[in-house]
Amino acid sequence: MLEHSETLELIAKSQAGDKQAASKLLECNMPLIKSIIKRYRNTSIEFDDLVQLGSLGLYKAIMNFNADFGVRFSTYAVPMIAGEIKRHIRDDGPIKVSRQTKTLALMINRHIERFRADNNREPTVEEIAKDFDLTGYDIVFALDSTRMPISLYEKYDDDGMFLIDSIKTEDKTDDVIDKIMLREVINGLDERDKKIIILRYYRDKTQNEVAKMMGVSQVQISRLENRILSEIKKKLV
Repeated sequence: MLEHSETLELIAKSQAGDKQAASKLLECNMPLIKSIIKRYRNTSIEFDDLVQLGSLGLYKAIMNFNADFGVRFSTYAVPMIAGEIKRHIRDDGPIKVSRQTKTLALMINRHIERFRADNNREPTVEEIAKDFDLTGYDIVFALDSTRMPISLYEKYDDDGMFLIDSIKTEDKTDDVIDKIMLREVINGLDERDKKIIILRYYRDKTQNEVAKMMGVSQVQISRLENRILSEIKKKLV
């Protein structure tokens, strides 16, 4: 494996168009790719195809990595590599759910939790749709996309294997990818908007508490939050 400083240097060259630098990064990180694709060896995808998918995920990680993320490249690359394979499996399967839809569902669920804490009741679909500047259909579709579509005891191959037999360990790769996406979008907000989102969704503050901390009214925080959520949704889609 390369030293961290050498990795950063090769990433910078790759992002500037140096194909040899990208090839060296791919070669030196092949053990990492192979360690990740082991968990997918029991799928219908051939080993060589898994390697190609993992390599594509690594290349995307190279081109999108930013040292400001505050993580080592390998930490950033792992969910990108696994995500590329999982997207291929998902898109080739009977059920296709985009990562953007799953990320939107994550934000809606967090919004529901905050609404419940602030109002002591469940929000209606219409209220959620208004907060996210979406239709009721969009909200229902996003939430339904995160539900288990089939039974864990449904047979999935000719040998009579059940889906639950293929589950070895809990895999939270999609959650990691979603968090990286959200962090990138949130980091792009101005300081006031970023502070509101962090206080509301990462510090569990109510709108009233945030309003007092920022010296404005609860109504103003509510309007700002709705606008910010709408902007985040558009960037994710």
